[in-house]
Amino acid sequence: MEANLPPDLQAGLDRLTQGISRNALARGAASISQAYRSGQGSARTIRNADDALAYALARMPATFAAAAAVLAAVKEAAPHFAPRTLLDAGAGPGTASWAALGCFPGLTALQLVDNNVDLRRLALQLLSGGAAALRSAAYGQGDARQLISALAPADLTVASYFVGEVPDAQLLDYADALWAKTAGILVIIEPGTPAGFARIRSVRSHLTGRQGHVVCPCPHDRECPLAGNDWCHFSQRLNRSRDHRKVKGAALSFEDEKFSYVALSKHNIDAEARDRVLAPPRVTKALVTTKLCTPTGLVMDVASRRDQAAYKVRKSWRWGDAVSRSAASVGEGNE
Repeated sequence: MEANLPPDLQAGLDRLTQGISRNALARGAASISQAYRSGQGSARTIRNADDALAYALARMPATFAAAAAVLAAVKEAAPHFAPRTLLDAGAGPGTASWAALGCFPGLTALQLVDNNVDLRRLALQLLSGGAAALRSAAYGQGDARQLISALAPADLTVASYFVGEVPDAQLLDYADALWAKTAGILVIIEPGTPAGFARIRSVRSHLTGRQGHVVCPCPHDRECPLAGNDWCHFSQRLNRSRDHRKVKGAALSFEDEKFSYVALSKHNIDAEARDRVLAPPRVTKALVTTKLCTPTGLVMDVASRRDQAAYKVRKSWRWGDAVSRSAASVGEGNE
């Protein structure tokens, strides 16, 4: 599956970059990437309009693709969830709001918050070219936690690539603040790194202890069964435009964005508990071996080619899919 920027959003970026040197934007994007890798947040990294635009060109396609993939998984896991209100915490250039409206077109009231004035200014320019709900979105600029505390609860709360900028000592306090303003489902997305997953895992454990129910990707509410250096993350492919390649200094026409996430509901979602594919299946002429997170723990699902039906089904599975198995036709081994 590919997830690319909506035409209206891409048109807005194209309009804002007319007449601007792509080499200058590439230099800005490289500097921002280096700063993020060294642990600096957006407040110290994005300091003017040019920085904000370079960041959007370099990172917005990938973070949009990740948010779109996560929200599609939420919709699949909770098909009756139909949010009308959205809180986009740490909204940056508004990426998650665009992805949310694409997945949940019934959204009518969007509230965005971020502490970066230049990202807010860019977001409002881009939102002005979108659908009515995007054009009428409210965007508060300032301390996110203080702004969030003053808002009414939203049906859908999204914190996309946000909690990684929160000091470790305040992570669970921010999780509580987001949870308090969630009427339906809270979605948290982080980079698909061990550190990003560690934050997701910490928030997941904390909020399931506060009556949160995991919607996805996990098929259970128990403690995460991963151990040691293992971590749960997924990948979303996106196309790179010519400008995107230029700004990133990349040769390939596509990019694979790695991300970790959790979606938690205030209410128990009455849905079939489906296994989650945690890594690309290993396919040989004889076997398909798939690492699964199941309601009973981690399983290495093995389908032999001798069982043609099971082999064919499992060969079609992709990393991140929610799947159902027929235990009678496969061999299993717990990790």
